[in-house]
Amino acid sequence: MKIDEGTAAPPRRISVWCPDWPVTTARIEAGLEPETPAAVVTANRVVACSHSARAHGVRRGLRRREAQARCPELAVLGRDESAEARTFEPVVAALEAIAPGVEITRPGLAAIGVRGPTRYFGGETGVLHALSRGVAGLPALGGADLLIGIADGSFAAEQAARRGLIIDPGGSPAFLENLPIETLDPSGASPLIDLLRRLGIRTLGAFAALPGADVLARFGPVGVWAHREASGRDDRPLSARRPPVEFTVTLDLEPAVDRVDTVAFSARGIAEQFVTDLGAHGLACTCLELQALSENGEETVRRWRHAGVLSTVDVLDRVRWQLEGWLSGNHRPTGGVSRVRLVPLEVVPTGTHQQALWGGSGAEDERAARALARVQTLLGHGSVLTPVLDGGRDPGQRTRLVPWGDEPLPLHSPEQPWPGQLPAPAPSVLLDPPRPAQVLDASRRPVRVTERGAMPAPPELFAMGSDTPVAVASWAGPWPVDERWWSPESARRVVRCQIVDVRGRAYLVTGSMDDTPRWQVDAIYD
Repeated sequence: MKIDEGTAAPPRRISVWCPDWPVTTARIEAGLEPETPAAVVTANRVVACSHSARAHGVRRGLRRREAQARCPELAVLGRDESAEARTFEPVVAALEAIAPGVEITRPGLAAIGVRGPTRYFGGETGVLHALSRGVAGLPALGGADLLIGIADGSFAAEQAARRGLIIDPGGSPAFLENLPIETLDPSGASPLIDLLRRLGIRTLGAFAALPGADVLARFGPVGVWAHREASGRDDRPLSARRPPVEFTVTLDLEPAVDRVDTVAFSARGIAEQFVTDLGAHGLACTCLELQALSENGEETVRRWRHAGVLSTVDVLDRVRWQLEGWLSGNHRPTGGVSRVRLVPLEVVPTGTHQQALWGGSGAEDERAARALARVQTLLGHGSVLTPVLDGGRDPGQRTRLVPWGDEPLPLHSPEQPWPGQLPAPAPSVLLDPPRPAQVLDASRRPVRVTERGAMPAPPELFAMGSDTPVAVASWAGPWPVDERWWSPESARRVVRCQIVDVRGRAYLVTGSMDDTPRWQVDAIYD
């Protein structure tokens, strides 16, 4: 992959951002006042909160109980992505009346190119005034704010919109350089962001100062993409191009359908064909145009841009969002949907543009979280369990299952010192219950352990259960374990050993410290 260090200016873009759009939509649906502290919760965690809630200390990622403790009057609302798309439709329609070709990243965030509108309105200031007049007082906003920003490139324009700024042409790198590195991923879940912080890179400018070739060598294509964003260059890959017409797919519905879920179900086949056909030619779509036609000739056309590349699930989400807004809005068609067409506007070679900076858009995780929450609702709180790291000396003591969604507070801190703890690396497979083992010396007798925890004869042969023993290639230990000596009922005196046989398989075994040794396999290293 060639790294372009050129300084070609990215296109000027105008981003329109509705802060806390999930909260705004849920608040409007619930009939709450704009000043009401509110938070949208999914899978028992806050995914969005209002400005008044943040003033009380509520933040994204908090558990519901902690958020309510910080703000007792907090209105807790569920998330409805269909309502978000439906409520955002009037805003998009108002933008399209001023500048055609609106690109929607997600409900609550849209963008338009500057070049065409500035010619009509006589400059960027004229476009801003027209946009402000077009969206001012829209009932769909429910009294919420709407911020507009202009900058070079879509990433810088989004950041400018979040701050309500107009960045001069060529000023995007200077605008971005002092922003924190977490700007690349506000969720804080990105392994790349965590690695950059540990390397001492705290700002976008510090990351942008690294040579592009070194970024590719150290961080791969994901890092290159993030580096372009941090540098204020166009975040779209240079290889983006408009695909040929044959990649367009069409779904004809006979008879016409007036339900969103029915159309989305029927569209799954063309969504899979859309992604598969592009993939068969080594391509992936980053921006598509979705066209829907009613049986009476009405039409809705929207452009949808994705932060990475569009998967089948992403395409279906956008079909649902667009039809939800069209069929439920003020300009709803007079008949059912008779045709759906997917047109790829920009594609890139597979692998050039990653799914997303932090390994995914987050939508898949959220859908899985909702599914698990549904299972708990049906089968009980303890029906879905999650392993958490705990404190202890044995591998079996260091893991514990807790109900999914609960705060995974360890019973014993993993960070505190644990004398006698098994040295790294930890085994990957724990056997529950442990399996009997044969640990034999050169005379094919069970290896004996003395009261002092020593082995007079080293292990030469090993087998699990009744298998035929094989030669031991190497071993480590023994490490005596003398626990709860004060309680005869729970006292435990054993030794631990790590054994690798001639087949390259490694095991963690424990043996009793008596004249008739008994050995067992507790874990396996993979």
